Amino acid sequence: MDHLDAATLVIGATGTTGRRVTTGLVARGRRVKAASRSAVPVEGAPAVRFDWNEPATWDGALDGIDRAYLVPPIGSFDPAAAMLPFLHRARASGMRRAVLLGSSAIPAGGPAVGRVHEALPGLFEEWAVLRPSWFMQNFAGSAPHARSIREDGVILTATGKGRIGFVDAEDIAAVAVRALTDEQAPNTDLILTGPQALTYDDVAATITEVTGRPVEHRHLTFAQLRARWASEIPLEFATMLADMDRAIAEGAEDRTSDTVERITGRPAGTLRAFVEREVGRAG
Repeated sequence: MDHLDAATLVIGATGTTGRRVTTGLVARGRRVKAASRSAVPVEGAPAVRFDWNEPATWDGALDGIDRAYLVPPIGSFDPAAAMLPFLHRARASGMRRAVLLGSSAIPAGGPAVGRVHEALPGLFEEWAVLRPSWFMQNFAGSAPHARSIREDGVILTATGKGRIGFVDAEDIAAVAVRALTDEQAPNTDLILTGPQALTYDDVAATITEVTGRPVEHRHLTFAQLRARWASEIPLEFATMLADMDRAIAEGAEDRTSDTVERITGRPAGTLRAFVEREVGRAG
């Protein structure tokens, strides 16, 4: 397949990063196949139905593409079970570059998406794994923190004074577009953060200052947070989420990187700029 004629497959094209990646690729004049379970076109990119758990949808998505942006199945404890068979089929069909959305909290060989990360270099000569920190988008839209901010004026975590390099999904997508389109693939994993490591106390103070609506960070214990999550989701998943907060409290996410600026040529967006753009306008 001549890569100049091939399209880029964006899996999860209607999601937080996938929609932005699709928009960025279209703006660069790239041919895109927007893959999602709903098969909704995005920014003029033709849609194709895709479901990680339905292999019958895979071949149609892979037809005519030579690279892909991969968003793991949401809520899966073992994304590799579906993703690895798909990636073997993708390689056999002629796909040569894969860009995977991972997590700063999960290294290669770790649980969940870490297994896919570990396998990627052996499957493709051209690859990248994006490992973003926590999304700033968690404070906007329908995300749980956004709901508790709007409804109760609180952010509930068990992170204590732990700091996080919150990153804007716009910046994640900008790096993904470069990883998909640059002549030379990164062939490594990329830690993506914003320019500052902030506590949730800092986040609450920034939202309060920008919006004029009082927001408090309420400190929960691990057990309290797990119980809160377990009222909405299975206990195993609730425990995993609470464990992530505990890791943050212990300093696991207290870092920043220059990756966004190094790859895109512009500084990563600040939390204040994000709140002004996405939260302050909520009214």
